[in-house]
Amino acid sequence: MKKFLVSASIALATLTLLVVPGMARSEADHVGKPAIEINAKKWLNTSPLKLSALKGKVVVVEFWATWCGPCRASIPHLKELNAKYASKGLVLVSLTDEAASVAEPFVKQNAMNYAIGTDSTTSNDYGVTGIPHAVVIGKDGKVAWEGHPMSGLDQAVEAALK
Repeated sequence: MKKFLVSASIALATLTLLVVPGMARSEADHVGKPAIEINAKKWLNTSPLKLSALKGKVVVVEFWATWCGPCRASIPHLKELNAKYASKGLVLVSLTDEAASVAEPFVKQNAMNYAIGTDSTTSNDYGVTGIPHAVVIGKDGKVAWEGHPMSGLDQAVEAALK
């Protein structure tokens, strides 16, 4: 019986890590360290972006997909965040691993008027295992915060902009 309970506990812990939205495998490893460069094969609403060119600005990198319900639910919040803080130095970048042919109609339909990168592998570089997931990068180019965009993102952006 003990062996079964230990096995069940390990299985439950593993399952929890896989399904908790917005969690990264090594979230604590990124905060305070230089941000990992972003990539995308195609950019929507912007010319190609590089974090190295955005030093001095606060950048939110958000990982999402068109099929993700919680990602869809966070879009109005991200649009509000962008509208509120873009003039204060915030750059919002949403990255998806989906092809531009899938993402572009969705972006237009949902009036996502911020930078969108498609066919991106950056989520792998950050160890993202659940979406939506956001990373706030401070003016110094270091990761200031990571987590679910509907839980603490606003406060992290406000703190980074100060």
